Amino acid sequence: MYRFANGAAWIGGELVPVAEARIPVTDWALTHSDVVYDVVPVWDGAFFRLDDHLARFRASMEAWRLAPPEGPEVIRAALHAVVAASGLRAAYVAMVAARGQPLVPGERDPRRCANHFYAWCVPYVHVFGADAAARGVRLHIAEGVRRIPPDSVDPRAKNYHWGDFTRGLFEAKDAGADSVVLLDHAGNLTEGPGFNVFAVIGGRLVTPAEGCLEGITRATLLELAAAEGIDTETRALPRSELAEAQEMLACTSGGGPVPVTHLDGHVFANGAEGPVTARLRAAYWARMAEADWRTPVAYPSAAPAS
Repeated sequence: MYRFANGAAWIGGELVPVAEARIPVTDWALTHSDVVYDVVPVWDGAFFRLDDHLARFRASMEAWRLAPPEGPEVIRAALHAVVAASGLRAAYVAMVAARGQPLVPGERDPRRCANHFYAWCVPYVHVFGADAAARGVRLHIAEGVRRIPPDSVDPRAKNYHWGDFTRGLFEAKDAGADSVVLLDHAGNLTEGPGFNVFAVIGGRLVTPAEGCLEGITRATLLELAAAEGIDTETRALPRSELAEAQEMLACTSGGGPVPVTHLDGHVFANGAEGPVTARLRAAYWARMAEADWRTPVAYPSAAPAS
C-alpha cells in the first residue's frame, strides 16, 4: 500500500503517515486542551475557501495568544504538502496550533511554552455519513448539559474543548439520535459538535448569533441564501421557536448542508428534505465547483489519486 494512502501529517517540518504523527505527552495541547485548529475541505483536487479558513485560523491563534514559529506561507505550504503526499482528491485537512511543552517541567505560565504548528489530512469526512442528505439527520437537544459560555471559552476560536459536546453526544446516542445540539443557559440554540444549525421559520432562514463557531460553511449558506432571494436572520434562536419551524438543517465543512428531519419528538418537512434546504444544498455543491472559490492542489505525478 502507498505509504500515505490513509492520510499524511506535517509535524516538526517533516511529512509522515498520519498514523505515525506524535506530540509529547506533556504538551499542553493534551494536558490542558490548549490548542486551536481549523479544518478546510479538499474536493475534486482543490481546497474550498482556503483563504477564509487560513484567516480564521490566524484569528483563533491570536485570540488564544498562540504564536508558533511557522509563518503564513509555511502553514499554507504544509497544507498543500500533506494533501499532495496523500494523493487524496477529496480530503479533510486540519491545521493545528498547540501551546506545546513548558520550557521548564511543571511550569504554570502559558507564556513559557514552546508553541508549535502541525497539519494533517485524511480521506474526506462526512460528519453525518455520506447518505445523510438522502435519509435526513436525527438530532437531540441535550437536557443535562449546556454549552460552555462564550466568556469562558470563546467558540469563535475553533478549539478542542469538547467536554460539553461529549457529554451531550452520550445523551443523544442513548436517545437514538445521530448527534446533539446544545442550548446556552438562556435556552437558546448554539451549535453541535462540528456543525452549525439553521431553522426555516415563516420562510426565513434563521441561525444562532452567539455561542457558536462562525463557520465557513455557515457563512457560505448565508451568502447563497441572499443570492437565492431567501431572507435570513442571525439572532438568538430559542428552543421554543422550533415548534414553528418548517425545516431545520445542519451544516459543516465535512459534508456541507444536510436536512434535519427529526429533533427529539418533532418531525420537519414530513420527515424529508424541505424545499429551502434542497435549494441551498444544490447551490452549495455548485459553489464547491466554482473556480473562484477553489485552490488547486499540485499533486506530484508519482502520488496515486484516490
